[in-house]
Amino acid sequence: MISKALVPIAGLGTRMGSLCRAVPKALLPLPDRRGNLKPIVHHILSAAAGAGVMLSRPAAGEGTGKGDDLHVAIIGAGTQGRVLINCCLKIPHVRFKAVCDIWSYSQRYASRLLKKFGHEVEVYADYREMLSAQKDLDAVIVATPDWMHAEHAIACLKAGRHVYCEKEMSNSLAEAKRMVLAARQTGKLLQIGHQRRSNPRYRHAADRLIREGKLLGRITAAYGQWNRAKRGMLGWPKKYVLDGATLKKYGYGSMEQFRNWRWFRKYGGGPIVDLGSHQIDVFNWFLGANPKSVMASGGVDYYAGREWYDHVMAVYEFDTPPGVVRAFYQVLTTTSARGYYETFMGDEGTMQISEDPRKCRVFAEAHLIGPDGTHPWDKWAQKGYLVKLEAEEEEKKKDDQTDAILAMYGESKPPISWLMPVKVESTFHGPHLQNFFDAVRKGKPELLNCPAEVGYETAATVLRVNQAVEAAKRLDFKESDFKV
Repeated sequence: MISKALVPIAGLGTRMGSLCRAVPKALLPLPDRRGNLKPIVHHILSAAAGAGVMLSRPAAGEGTGKGDDLHVAIIGAGTQGRVLINCCLKIPHVRFKAVCDIWSYSQRYASRLLKKFGHEVEVYADYREMLSAQKDLDAVIVATPDWMHAEHAIACLKAGRHVYCEKEMSNSLAEAKRMVLAARQTGKLLQIGHQRRSNPRYRHAADRLIREGKLLGRITAAYGQWNRAKRGMLGWPKKYVLDGATLKKYGYGSMEQFRNWRWFRKYGGGPIVDLGSHQIDVFNWFLGANPKSVMASGGVDYYAGREWYDHVMAVYEFDTPPGVVRAFYQVLTTTSARGYYETFMGDEGTMQISEDPRKCRVFAEAHLIGPDGTHPWDKWAQKGYLVKLEAEEEEKKKDDQTDAILAMYGESKPPISWLMPVKVESTFHGPHLQNFFDAVRKGKPELLNCPAEVGYETAATVLRVNQAVEAAKRLDFKESDFKV
């Protein structure tokens, strides 16, 4: 039995999320990118799920006895850290014991929040002091800026704690590799925060629609984007300014760098890493492969004084068993046009998916309809994998003249729209944290949905984009680039 443990969370971020609700029951296990099935991690998607019924996970600690709390700490209590704390507050038997952050503002905010929910926590500025003082921690959540992930995660692993570390693993592949090795050497679990890998809707799409049903046919292209409206640099309360000596001690040149680390090369990788990592990770996962090349264009086109590119467009090429897939990804920081989502396009259908359920659709090519009006996807609807939408309003207005115009210009018939009947009863990070804590309780690293090795493959894929922008040419990957 696991002793009462505390999980330190590093780098609480600024995007304050609402409290996570019950974490959804995951779906069947997915083959990994090498085609091997992971041990059973998830339960079979029930017929109720097919009918659109909410899915829910067993409570943390179920089967391990009452009072089997996990003691957790957090390193980094900024925006993202607070999002993760809020999620953990809704996971049974997870108890925070410590908050670590170099900024008194974040210390105060996080500790007060936790105490409000009955978590008595100690507050630290130095993670080493925390690890030394807190002897019964089970796990630590690391939510600090990317450049500190390796230092914090490795120290926690070597101190005998399991670690949930926000993505990107590091802004240095060498440091990311050290994290993988530390997890192997210590035998402790290391989950990387690519939370879509535990999202029931994404798992349903990958396992049921792409792998089992092969509904898209041969996938030939993919597209992803994350567009954000323009915004200025983050400020800070004047009464909580870090003095120069403290900033220097922890590696920052100014409060502006400390608060806006994502835009500075020493600390982060810019928007393509901060935002793009999540979705480029989905490319690798859904296609079951790592890319063989990437070319990219980007620049500091809009925001003067920022070190990283504010706009980036990248094109990956994947070799998959059915054939080549080209995947385009863009991140824009001056427009919110159409938000964020990923699309996979095949010769029989297209799937658009997002953490935003309003953007999720599956489109069947019209030529699939048989002479008798039947559709081959009907059998998947009967299994509860899809729900057919009624004709869109614009489609209802079309007449014979519209069909004639389409034929004249060689346009394809409009596709048929379907929905994925999977509801996610949680905020975005809840299922991924639940997956981590479940694996910790059972002592089974194979249950992790995004272990260190997978996180490393994504880091290798994403960090190469900035290099491709600088090189202004196509860069090729070798298989060894993804191995540790």
